[in-house]
Amino acid sequence: MKLKVFADRGSQPSRAVLILCKANGIEFEEVQIQLAKGEHKSPEYEAINPMKQVPAIDVDGKFRLFESHAILRFLATAFPGIAEHWYPADVFKRAQIDSALDWHHSTIRRGSVGVVLNTTLAPLFGRPLDPQAAAEAEKLLSASLAKIESFWLKGDGPFLLGNSEPSIADLSLVCEIMQLELVDEKLQKRILDPYEKVRKWVEDTKKAIQPHFDEIHAAVFQNKEMIKKALAGAGSGETKTS
Repeated sequence: MKLKVFADRGSQPSRAVLILCKANGIEFEEVQIQLAKGEHKSPEYEAINPMKQVPAIDVDGKFRLFESHAILRFLATAFPGIAEHWYPADVFKRAQIDSALDWHHSTIRRGSVGVVLNTTLAPLFGRPLDPQAAAEAEKLLSASLAKIESFWLKGDGPFLLGNSEPSIADLSLVCEIMQLELVDEKLQKRILDPYEKVRKWVEDTKKAIQPHFDEIHAAVFQNKEMIKKALAGAGSGETKTS
């Protein structure tokens, strides 16, 4: 199968899909869709994904799919040679992984996006920072991290659901948490430091998927530096001229 992955490496769901492909030797063409330039809103991309979000995939020019969790499940079952631990054939184990993925959307993702946007990114989109929204998002995120620590990481193994190797749920959730690299270091520490098991799980997941994890996440740290410069420029009153 000929696979195209439409992605922006600054997008946490995009990173999860790209890492899964690289970690399993899936051959694919990466088509970069730059969110900052609004390329996801173009008519050409809307034909790929009517929801105008990333990631999306195209298989053989005949089958298109969006929503990262759906893509991760599809890749793990449709392509040969995918390691069993990512999405086991056992229906009971799959159901548990699906449960973690579905839980993620309204908890970890909602909280992390709210924190990053309302403490850091909003000015880049012409919006003011919103301390109240940031505080509410931080509260949700902290409660979600506590639930990972007390429930999802129960068991003998170092990964979600007590597994000995990472699944697509570990990959998706850790990519989401990595987005906190964009916020102030003090805030990041305040959010993550209380959760030792979570921090160890994040590190264990990184190690299990190297060198692909660091390769794909290099974009996060590049974006972090660009954001710092952009915000510093905005604060000093610098403007661009043509």
